[in-house]
Amino acid sequence: MKKIVDLISEDVKQAFASKGYEEKYGFVTLSNRPDLCQFQCNGALQAAKAYKKAPIIIAQEIADILKENARYKEITAIAPGFINITLSDEFLAGYLNGMRKEKDFGCEKEPNPMKIIIDYGGPNIAKPLHVGHMRSAVIGESLKRIFRFMGNEVIGDVHLGDWGTQMGLVIAELKRRKPDLVYFDDNYTGEYPEEAPFTLSELEEIYPAASAYSKENPEFREEAKKITYLMQNGHRGYMALWKHMQDVSVTDLKRIYERLNVSFELWKKESDAQPYIPDMVKYLKENGYARISDGALVVDVKEETDTKEIPPCMILKSDGATLYNTTDLATIVERMELFNPDQIIYITDKRQDLYFETIFRCARKTKLVNENTKLKFIGFGTMNGKDGKPFKTRDGGVLRLEYLIDMVTDEVYRKIMENRTMDEEEARKVAEKVGLAALKYGDLSNQISKDYIFDVDRFTSFEGNTGPYILYTIVRIKSILEKFKETGKTVNPGLEILEAQSDTERDLMLQITKFSDTIQGAYEEMAPHRICQYIYELSDKFSSFYHETKIISDEYDEKRQASLILLITLVQGILLTCIDLLGFTAPDRM
Repeated sequence: MKKIVDLISEDVKQAFASKGYEEKYGFVTLSNRPDLCQFQCNGALQAAKAYKKAPIIIAQEIADILKENARYKEITAIAPGFINITLSDEFLAGYLNGMRKEKDFGCEKEPNPMKIIIDYGGPNIAKPLHVGHMRSAVIGESLKRIFRFMGNEVIGDVHLGDWGTQMGLVIAELKRRKPDLVYFDDNYTGEYPEEAPFTLSELEEIYPAASAYSKENPEFREEAKKITYLMQNGHRGYMALWKHMQDVSVTDLKRIYERLNVSFELWKKESDAQPYIPDMVKYLKENGYARISDGALVVDVKEETDTKEIPPCMILKSDGATLYNTTDLATIVERMELFNPDQIIYITDKRQDLYFETIFRCARKTKLVNENTKLKFIGFGTMNGKDGKPFKTRDGGVLRLEYLIDMVTDEVYRKIMENRTMDEEEARKVAEKVGLAALKYGDLSNQISKDYIFDVDRFTSFEGNTGPYILYTIVRIKSILEKFKETGKTVNPGLEILEAQSDTERDLMLQITKFSDTIQGAYEEMAPHRICQYIYELSDKFSSFYHETKIISDEYDEKRQASLILLITLVQGILLTCIDLLGFTAPDRM
């Protein structure tokens, strides 16, 4: 189903062509003066230069043609050359009926569907998720849903960090605390225990303790490096402990991601890329892509057009050790071999922009990816406290993500219980959904690259541009539909949405028509905030309409009553679709 703005553009382009002008001047946009008209075309201003004619004359010529079209209620040429367009109520209602009957409300899908991998996790084994992990998860999940909605095959990868020095530090600290564990006996040849020799809480305490201890004790730091090396080269005991760390960590990670309503199709790890490294290094050497610089193996990625310094991409350190560069390039090799994606998207802190620029250039120059494979980095801003600095706990530490979720959920629960409209058990369940909406909407309503202030009071407000306000709108519509059902009435299948009978109804209907355009824009620009803005405006238009219209009223005839019910059902369906794309759901009542 064509977007309404495209249908109007087709009419205006034909009008330009019929008068001997190029069609391109008939491009139509939403009006920037909604008090004057709904849509506008400024093409006469550009055409005037090409055809050496007064723009108002061209605008009037086009307006005279469009006035004959039943789609339009009013077409006006305004000096110096604007064409103001207002739709007929009949056409507007007809368009909504078309949306109502189409799958996904008539949203046009990707004409050339792609296979896309999104890397949007990045937590480390043996460490708890903290607030810094939230944005990548929330943004990545929303983009995955948007891409999938548009018809693409999308694979989300958590890409766990499990292969670095932190593994050696944890094992070294465990050895210091429990030296008698069988894992540290090099003469042991039996099977290792199935149960880990540590709990999750112990594991999470071990890493920071080991990290702090290593800074004060060089010999311990060297021991950790040695253990890391031995583990990465197959030491039985260390590999067994590493496997325990994975199992314990992943179980908890999945639990917390589930609370965030975030899921991954792949639970790949840095270690999965290690088998690809030897052949990759050999390939880079044999094909002349890599060179030795101060003992290290590097690939030059600087281009003649660069105005800033771009360092070489280091593949191996002078001692032969691998780096993050090596692992990330090997991961690209793995992804190309296993999935052959059309696009790979990475979502991390925007401060890693130069790093990924280097990796992408290296992958392209060395032909590790196909010529048409897109590599995209999406860098997000930081979530800051009210002081404008990265969000911290009161004692200055990094807040665990689970505690942040609890903080928002508890605040929503407190507000629900203030009204005492439901019992505590139900309030807790509702608070989980509303709290998640508050958190996710608060994040996604900002442009991805922008920093933003985390304000629990504002995010959990049931009024204004917030997640709870959107959910409240959905619940209110659900309540109206339930009341209609209780009257014993039904909507006969042949009935449709009728022409608007008020300005608020017309405004609501016009906002509904922007759905496809919004989703298309969010998809092309990778911008979930566009969906947030759309559903906030849709909820606001509905609120105005609701306060002015008695939807459940005996004074209406069957057709008018059915029209109102069909209209608000369409609003509810669109809102539910949009919040699903943002990654949260609505409760039955609030």
